[in-house]
Amino acid sequence: MVIVRLLLVIVLVTLGVALLTWLVTRDPRYLRFIALTLKFALAMLLVILLGFAAERLLSPVIGPLL
Repeated sequence: MVIVRLLLVIVLVTLGVALLTWLVTRDPRYLRFIALTLKFALAMLLVILLGFAAERLLSPVIGPLL
């Protein structure tokens, strides 16, 4: 869960800086950057959570083998 929290903090800081930059400049490329960052963060979160789910589901099967 530390990875998820770290990802969340990094994404929030990045989005905050990009949003402030967009508010100052009104350049639409910052809005595209925000959208891409959100998509990437959600994809990474999905991968991490699927990994956690796979670990929980497979641990009863693999645990006795170790």
